[in-house]
Amino acid sequence: MNKIVSKEYLSDRVVKFEVEAPLIAKSRRAGHFVIVRVGKKGERVPYTIADADLKKGTITLVIQKVGKSSQKVCELNTGDYITDIVGPLGKATHIENFGTVVCAGGGVGIAPMLPIMKAMKETGNKVISVLGARTKELIILEEQVREHSDEVIIMTDDGSYGEKGLITNGVEKVILREKVDMCVTIGPAIMMKFVSELTKKYDVPTVASLNTIMVDGTGMCGACRVTVGGQTRFVCVDGPEFDAHQVDFNEMLMRLKAYDR
Repeated sequence: MNKIVSKEYLSDRVVKFEVEAPLIAKSRRAGHFVIVRVGKKGERVPYTIADADLKKGTITLVIQKVGKSSQKVCELNTGDYITDIVGPLGKATHIENFGTVVCAGGGVGIAPMLPIMKAMKETGNKVISVLGARTKELIILEEQVREHSDEVIIMTDDGSYGEKGLITNGVEKVILREKVDMCVTIGPAIMMKFVSELTKKYDVPTVASLNTIMVDGTGMCGACRVTVGGQTRFVCVDGPEFDAHQVDFNEMLMRLKAYDR
């Protein structure tokens, strides 16, 4: 069992946990995720590792209250224990000195983007982070993002913070003023689709993290299958990151709606 060291509400529905997991903290890299289970009969849910502290032996998870399972996790408090945490899983983000990297994070997707920003910056890249959300209250981890970015652009749908507009407006603003060598995008599938379409127009290589479609996290259930470059891939074992310009986002969006009522 893994003890919760700290708990912080980033918004009404987004909670940040620091959890004891020394072996995971030691081996995790940017892009990795873990499987979390609360209760012996609880659902196994994948969450991307937002940060790790080797000295404290902890990992940071940022969880949005969406369904019953995420609600159960978010009801836990400091000092409580998570039944199981398995990981690190998935393939780590490919990090190298590309030059100028735009990191486009939407909503709770800003959390898994954070370790990627940090790794890109440490490798010598110029990191320009573009954060997007519906409103000011949904912009999370801004202070940490600024710590690992050369520039931060904030876009809100309602104009309550930063600039009014979609995240694509912010990304295009950067592309039009300077050469962008790589773009990484994490957030809602519809957001990643339009960021990908934009960067494809300008021939900017782009990586998208498709973690939102994962279920089992080990490749056994097949629920996270997506089409990438005309071939079927499993997000949990082949990803979670793929060449965004090769992803069939329309198919992914339909699959995400499979259980809508």
